[in-house]
Amino acid sequence: MIQNQINSLTLAYLGDAVYELEIRNYFINLGIYKVNTLQKNAIKYVSAKSQSKYVHYLIDNNYLTDEELNIVKKGRNSKVYSHPKNVDIITYKWATAFECIFGYLYIKNDISRIKELINIIVGDKL
Repeated sequence: MIQNQINSLTLAYLGDAVYELEIRNYFINLGIYKVNTLQKNAIKYVSAKSQSKYVHYLIDNNYLTDEELNIVKKGRNSKVYSHPKNVDIITYKWATAFECIFGYLYIKNDISRIKELINIIVGDKL
């Protein structure tokens, strides 16, 4: 399978875009159309700190499959050579692991699972 040939950082790169698109779409579907308001709402979900919190929530509440947990472990353990100054390396690695899930599911074309996880995240209003 192609997803086994793609390294974790590439999955995270793709997953970052997939996840942010889903979050943006969620708020637009709520009827929010002002860009400033959209950005303020989205940042609560797409920041590294938020993503780290959400991946822990998904793990702690057994929302992830064994396959997804393996992707999280690979993403968390990937070598990161730089990270934003406003977040520590541990938080950044967990955020990378979170993004890997969405990249992996997108490569698998499992859009329904992506939507399911998004609904858990936004629905539970963590």
